Amino acid sequence: MKAFLRKITGNHEVTLGIILVVLFIVVDILSGFKFHGLENIGDIFKNNALTLIMSLGMLCVLITGGIDISITGTLAFAGMTIGLLQKYNIIHNTLLLFVIAVAIGGACGLINGLIIAKGKVSPIICTLGAMYIYRGLAYVISNNQWASGEDVTSFSKFGNSAGPYIILALAFVIYFVVMKWTPFGRKVYAIGSNREAARISGINVDRVEIAVYTLMGVLAGLAGALSVSIYGSAQPNMQTGKEMDVIAACVIGGVAMSGGRGTVVGTLLGGIFYAVVYKALPLVGLEAIWQNLIKGVIILGVVIINVLTQRAMNRQALARREI
Repeated sequence: MKAFLRKITGNHEVTLGIILVVLFIVVDILSGFKFHGLENIGDIFKNNALTLIMSLGMLCVLITGGIDISITGTLAFAGMTIGLLQKYNIIHNTLLLFVIAVAIGGACGLINGLIIAKGKVSPIICTLGAMYIYRGLAYVISNNQWASGEDVTSFSKFGNSAGPYIILALAFVIYFVVMKWTPFGRKVYAIGSNREAARISGINVDRVEIAVYTLMGVLAGLAGALSVSIYGSAQPNMQTGKEMDVIAACVIGGVAMSGGRGTVVGTLLGGIFYAVVYKALPLVGLEAIWQNLIKGVIILGVVIINVLTQRAMNRQALARREI
């Protein structure tokens, strides 16, 4: 029994999974058993698809010891662009619109990566400036216009299909494979664990860092297209402030802000946990003025548990070395 408990407390994903199950059961009871329905669970994933997808890119960025707070600016720029292309009847092909959004996001991420890796600019400073630039570009190209549901009717059909779920599943499967079994994934972890040691061992740190920020931009652009498709409109202020949700999902999932630690499975569980909390608070009857306070307390509690779990894992590893 003691060995079983040690195994549970020594594995972050297992601990978070147990917390998530308990939370789900408690919320289901408080909501009068209305929370466990398939339709409600589907809505949780669909409405939080943007956060979940961008959390994958943020996972890699954080593992390298960086951060990117420009992601929702990139999302708005990409989403506003494809919204206007439809509004003015220039392009209505769904696949081409997704490609354009991803290309815009990739370009924004590449610029961030080049400035950070080659210019040696602090990630927080670079992406803070980029956040205002990309969001500003969304306002500039909109020219006080926005794409309404009528303008993006055909594109919205994708958002109301199984498309977002398929993209979400594929993104997590691809990232799981890449981060666990490819040289690129190992290089990302190596850089986050010890940048200088990674450089000495022959890893091109700048190239990997540029790739990580470019991929973050690609996922932000993809999220921009999904936002337009799911919510049926494009506005320059879309998803403002959601970058904090993405970072919170990663931190809850056990990603270390100092770099070197984090998993795709943990990030998925962290994102689901955040989504459940976000959905549950109004459902159980809490007033809006209390919701942010409760979310903050719950998130802080989970992060503290994560820290204690990591300390337990470190003690176990140290004990094994001493033996």
